[in-house]
Amino acid sequence: MMEEYDIIVLGTGLKECILSGLMSQSGKKVLHIDKNPHSGGESASISPLEELYKNFKVPGSAKSIGRGKEWNIDLIPKFFLSNGELVKILVHTEVTRYMDFKVVEGSYVYKAGKLHKVPCTEEEAHASDLMGMFDKRRFRKLLLFALNFDVRNPRTYQDVDPNKMTTRDLFCRFDLGLDVMEFTGHAIALHSSEGYLDQPCGETIRRIRLYSESLSRHNTSPYLYPVYGLRELPQGFARLSAEYGGTFLLNRAVDEVVMDNGKVKAVKSEGKLFHCKQLICDPSYVPNRVRKVGRVIRVICLLNHPVKNTHEANSCQIIIPQTQINRKSDIYISVVSYAHNVASDGMYIATVSTTAETSDPEKEVQPGLELLEPIMQKFVKVSKVLVPNEDGKKSQIFVSCSYNAVNHFDADCEDIRDMYRRITGTDLRFGGSDRHQSLNSDDD
Repeated sequence: MMEEYDIIVLGTGLKECILSGLMSQSGKKVLHIDKNPHSGGESASISPLEELYKNFKVPGSAKSIGRGKEWNIDLIPKFFLSNGELVKILVHTEVTRYMDFKVVEGSYVYKAGKLHKVPCTEEEAHASDLMGMFDKRRFRKLLLFALNFDVRNPRTYQDVDPNKMTTRDLFCRFDLGLDVMEFTGHAIALHSSEGYLDQPCGETIRRIRLYSESLSRHNTSPYLYPVYGLRELPQGFARLSAEYGGTFLLNRAVDEVVMDNGKVKAVKSEGKLFHCKQLICDPSYVPNRVRKVGRVIRVICLLNHPVKNTHEANSCQIIIPQTQINRKSDIYISVVSYAHNVASDGMYIATVSTTAETSDPEKEVQPGLELLEPIMQKFVKVSKVLVPNEDGKKSQIFVSCSYNAVNHFDADCEDIRDMYRRITGTDLRFGGSDRHQSLNSDDD
């Protein structure tokens, strides 16, 4: 007899696991099939360290770099904004029960060959050499404007039309100098290229506000990172799905997606048919339904020291704005360490990532790698960025986008929201506007 499910999910990447958990929680009968023996898919965490050497075909021994089992290395490391979408999803689904977090110790921006701390408090802003005295006042006015801005209340607009005025005009209105525009746009609003300057300013105001609200929760940085690494996320959502009756088949080949009149009918796996009404998957399961829109290079670096000029931080984010190095897109560096139970004692994992713009991506990340020297071992991967060819409403096959070079989850959460809307026909909503304040962090 053929087994019937509402939804089959192929792959256990973070997006697939979150959607699976949300669907199971809403009463759908969900089956999860993954061709890999471990969860996480493209965004998996690798342990022990020996597996990373094998995975990247890097010669040499991991033994000199500490005990292999103490390592959990994210292939696609990203931080959470503590007031961002992913935290809201975690609290809404109560997946926080399975996880603990640490606050990332600092955020830095590269300017004129040096690292500067992105100011987190009023005192830091006063002392910061990122801006001159007059610029500091103007910057503060912009922050206050963004924090008080409410899309639903035109009285907070102060003659700024969020849908018509460009961000460039907004910055000019506050008389911000080029340096302040750069670090506000890239290190606070977290735009990865200059295109945002000529877009309507509403999105940038939202991002500045999100950063400021996230920062107000912890005061060292707006970012959080899970103890034991990102592998805790897909595992947490898989447990949620299982709690609500979701079924998992790991390490199992997918033979074909069976269609009927242009619509998904079943998935054939190792000769057995599983019937479904809808299919959710990552791009690797349906190569004929996706197209390449770019490439990302990521270089995972193992270090036995904190990154220079980061105040000996056990974790931090570093952004190199593209204008500083004559590129079209920013370079991102995320640093985590033994403090998060992801590396041997005294060891650090720093990952440099960017959107590849040339045929020699490794040369493009050189400015980032230079900040990390000396590097004990590095692992380089260039990945295609794939997006679905269609919205899935006709075929009922919903494909996630590949992960971008940015090292926070904003775009990924937008993809999850968009997929949820297409799958269910309704928006993803959370009960209780401020419940997500209670995320359990070791540093509170």
